[in-house]
Amino acid sequence: MMEATKERIEELLRGVIHPESGANIVDGGFVDNITADGSRITVSLRFKKTRDPFAAKLKNQTQSLLEEHYPELKGSITVFVKEAAPARPVEEVRRTTTGDISHIVAVASGKGGVGKSTVAANLALTLRNMGYSVGLLDADIYGPSQPKMFGCEGAVPEAERIDGYDYIVPIEVKGIKLMSIGFFIRPTDALLWRGAMATNALKQLIHQTLWGKLDFLLIDLPPGTGDVHLSIISELKVNGAVIVSTPQQVAVADVVRGVEMFRHENVNIPVLGIIENMSWFTPAELPDHRYYIFGHGGAAAYARQCDAPFLGEIPIVQSIMEGGESGVPAVESDGAVNDFYRHVAEKIVDKLQ
Repeated sequence: MMEATKERIEELLRGVIHPESGANIVDGGFVDNITADGSRITVSLRFKKTRDPFAAKLKNQTQSLLEEHYPELKGSITVFVKEAAPARPVEEVRRTTTGDISHIVAVASGKGGVGKSTVAANLALTLRNMGYSVGLLDADIYGPSQPKMFGCEGAVPEAERIDGYDYIVPIEVKGIKLMSIGFFIRPTDALLWRGAMATNALKQLIHQTLWGKLDFLLIDLPPGTGDVHLSIISELKVNGAVIVSTPQQVAVADVVRGVEMFRHENVNIPVLGIIENMSWFTPAELPDHRYYIFGHGGAAAYARQCDAPFLGEIPIVQSIMEGGESGVPAVESDGAVNDFYRHVAEKIVDKLQ
């Protein structure tokens, strides 16, 4: 059985022929990259045409050929397809409204239920309190929550026509420029959208919102990894990502996937650090007591393990929970909560400078 080396894989792939060009995919320049470490094979194929009609067929042929020659690695063989970006008219490029944003930071989580949106809202307000101009994009297309977090669920953004093009005016609340698909649907609506519909809606929110000049744009990503994440990565130059977790081992295990997604060679977005949310519970009547309901230090331990900065701990404080329900994030009303978030925000700013 052949050893899985880059050279031998290239030799194998010379047997895969592009039907239109007649060239094998290696000499024809369709193989963009090959990595093989003995336990995993990754091949990326690059096509010069947008939506090359033979892309899917050649990807499947490549996958089958490698699995046939390396059956022991089946399940650890990945073939990516990269296609040329659709040609855009000059006007379309000019219309994007993100050119005056200094730093774009993705706020992500490996799983739902860890308080990512709450963290994103309070971080936005903390950065505002530090004197920065801040925008917040609620990119959780299927479960937008920022309108509720900021108490503006009934708001309807206005449109503005500039040079013959329509733009969306973001909702300004508490000094934050906020945009969310939640402004365009009723809270009771179920979004039965396929991936392409969701990503197209997100592209509009990104490029047609009048963000203006911002120091920071925070992006509240949906949990996990998927089409929305890939769309954000392809549409914006994200300067860094922060990952939100709880101390539970099951949540920390999902952090691994989030960190690896941003560190993947085809993504290559710096992981600014990990935030441990719900680190402990402090009752209002016992402000000096800490109860570690979900365990202790899990996210900090993983940060050390994967060589990612640990940005800090955010406790379960009653004002944080109440703030999310009332539309007044806790940073606005609780000085102690503001201190926790200030500690985290200062580290994020330092890493971006």
